[in-house]
Amino acid sequence: MTSPMIKVSNVSVVLGGSTVLESIDLQVQQGDSLAIIGPNGAGKTTLLKCMNRLVVPRSGSIEIQGHRQDELDQRDLAKIVGYVPQSDGNSLPFSVFEFVLMSRYPHLSPFASVTTEDKDVAYAALDKTGTRKFAERPLDTLSGGEHQQIMIAAALAQGAEVLLLDEPATFLDYRHQVSVSNLLKELHTKESLTLVTVTHDINVALQTSTRIIALKEGRIVFDDSPEVLLESGKLESIFDTSFESLTQPSSSVPWLIPRGSGDE
Repeated sequence: MTSPMIKVSNVSVVLGGSTVLESIDLQVQQGDSLAIIGPNGAGKTTLLKCMNRLVVPRSGSIEIQGHRQDELDQRDLAKIVGYVPQSDGNSLPFSVFEFVLMSRYPHLSPFASVTTEDKDVAYAALDKTGTRKFAERPLDTLSGGEHQQIMIAAALAQGAEVLLLDEPATFLDYRHQVSVSNLLKELHTKESLTLVTVTHDINVALQTSTRIIALKEGRIVFDDSPEVLLESGKLESIFDTSFESLTQPSSSVPWLIPRGSGDE
């Protein structure tokens, strides 16, 4: 039987004396497009960072393709898992192409120079994200949406099989929100990449994922399909608020609008 891409077993995380995650069990299978939702402070980003070893759990274990995460060196981990952080507006002093090319480091021997193949992979990643036109631009001249697409291009050039994305469309204008969402759909369906996306937008989760987990107070309280999440009472119990469901002519998935707590 094939090992899951990521297996999280009984993981708990304590930060600053507070328990952020408690007894998390989760498997990410190859081909998943998994959305992680939940209220603010539920532990969503912390869980994502645990999967990339940016946060070390107090207890429990994480396996990556059947290997203990703590036994993988950084290069081997980076060949499997790519991390796209939430945009913070900061940029490094490199051109777009230089930045994307640097993500080839897992495939380079120490002190080795980049090869023609590495450059070709970097350009291919820019092509897939529609950003080759920015190749010579300094990173700090890009808009927020353009910068986020470059971060995804870097993860692709890295050669990762799983992309961990933290709020990839946050703070973007509507056009770039659509561009990033469509790009991720294509990477999942056409490139067969496994996606794990933290999002605060329940409609994005419903429209783009094949599976959703919800965290609340550091615990998993839901793990199933988008269709099951829409069953009566489930979203209300996760977010402690009611929702109105609107029919969309172009989709079988409704659009949800929060309406406040039931006693308002």
